[in-house]
Amino acid sequence: MTDTEDAWIALAHMVEPADPAACARIERWGPTEFLSRLQARGTGLRHEEGMLARWSGYSAERARERADRIGARIITRGSPEWPRQVDALGPTAPFAMWVSGAADLRLIALRSVSIVGARASTPYGDETARSWAAELASERWTVISGAAFGIDAAAHRGALAAGGVTIAVVAGGVDVPYPRAHAPLLDAIADQGLVISEVPPGESVRRQRFLSRNRMIAALGRATVVVEAAVRSGTMATAHAASTLMRPVLAVPGPVTSPMSAGCHRMMQEGMAIVVGECADVIAALDLSSITQAPLTPAPGSPAQIERDALRPGQTRVLDSMPSRGWSDADALIRASALAPADVLAGLTELVMLGWVEEGPRGWRRLRVPPAESGTELPR
Repeated sequence: MTDTEDAWIALAHMVEPADPAACARIERWGPTEFLSRLQARGTGLRHEEGMLARWSGYSAERARERADRIGARIITRGSPEWPRQVDALGPTAPFAMWVSGAADLRLIALRSVSIVGARASTPYGDETARSWAAELASERWTVISGAAFGIDAAAHRGALAAGGVTIAVVAGGVDVPYPRAHAPLLDAIADQGLVISEVPPGESVRRQRFLSRNRMIAALGRATVVVEAAVRSGTMATAHAASTLMRPVLAVPGPVTSPMSAGCHRMMQEGMAIVVGECADVIAALDLSSITQAPLTPAPGSPAQIERDALRPGQTRVLDSMPSRGWSDADALIRASALAPADVLAGLTELVMLGWVEEGPRGWRRLRVPPAESGTELPR
């Protein structure tokens, strides 16, 4: 790892998620300079000593070893697996994430929807969350939630039952099941999807961490579906976070007599949320957001492909290595691009999901030829 990566991991140990004062200084100075100023007690933060106390005995090597012991990995800002949509959080974006599970976080989060709701959910809410999550998973959407009692658990279970992929964003360490009764559920999620956290292993849940976790759920999903919510609740905080990020908020109506639907009704009245009465409404809204949110990429095969200028440099390099016509295998693309095999395969997977490339028995080929290559000689 580079010094910058080590610095991000160190900050994830020392700074509470979304700490506004610390995050503003880290944004201004960068991670390594912030740590240097912290060691010299020169950040100007009132809670400087508390962060230094957390730094006592810390080492990046031990952090990585601990992650390995629990079967997790650490990704930081700028890592290939980093989901770029969380960068929309600006300075308060996570410094690092601990990821438990075999799936690639960046790839499975490309087509994702967050489903959240009340812990004290009703049977109506549970069934809605479960059945809609199963339908979304069957349509190859990744379901994101927070592994709490109620709607969260129903959404995860629905996705798992459909054989789909789901992500649990937890408020404590990935090795600290919370609630404890959900330890088997979290194990199943890690087997079929991912459990992720921005706090280190062994860390307990705290009230503030639930709130900061909610912003992560909102940022990861292309849209947030609120199934049930009290007027004053953590679910409403997630919806507000999604709205602030200009992500669609979709609310499920319920009985006017149910306190658990009062938050959804309030959001509808205030124009903050779109009313969805069936899962088809959610899918329609997601298809629309795939057009309006190009960096998060549309579904494979969708006509709303992102433009070439929106591709990352690694994706462009792999694409440039492909012939305009015909198929190419991985070995040929590795030679042509001079990239590492893992980077070529990752780029190909992303380009397939972005609608630029098709995979077949003979390898990969372009699905469309950019205008510059359809009859116009490229500059030499």
